[in-house]
Amino acid sequence: MRRGRPFPPGNGGRPPGSKNKHILFAASLLEGDREALLRKGLELAKRGNVRLLIFFLSRLLPRDRLISFDLPEIISASDARAALQSILRAVSTGVISSAEGAALTALIAPLTHEVAEKPSSRQLTPSLADHLQSPDQE
Repeated sequence: MRRGRPFPPGNGGRPPGSKNKHILFAASLLEGDREALLRKGLELAKRGNVRLLIFFLSRLLPRDRLISFDLPEIISASDARAALQSILRAVSTGVISSAEGAALTALIAPLTHEVAEKPSSRQLTPSLADHLQSPDQE
């Protein structure tokens, strides 16, 4: 075998996502005690075990928070610029984080590119509702 090819041709190794024998064995041992272990972990977290508290909270709390701020109505692609300015203002004043602003900008930015690509077009630009319309609403 050559360096860099751990398996012979035609053998790609274990499929992605498959578990090794040790993990399968450990899971089979814990199968009946899952609820008792969870209760014990919660009890220890409540008593002040910081690592377990962080573990449980990281699984229970949502990673993203709901944000609320004024965003102008986006009917056409030209309205997207005003929305982007509102997002920038919210980030600069600390109403939303820069990551939240980037996520919102990623949703709106494609609409502004349509205007930039067709500056002389007299056609009506598609509305945001047209972009988000699901196939069953046609």
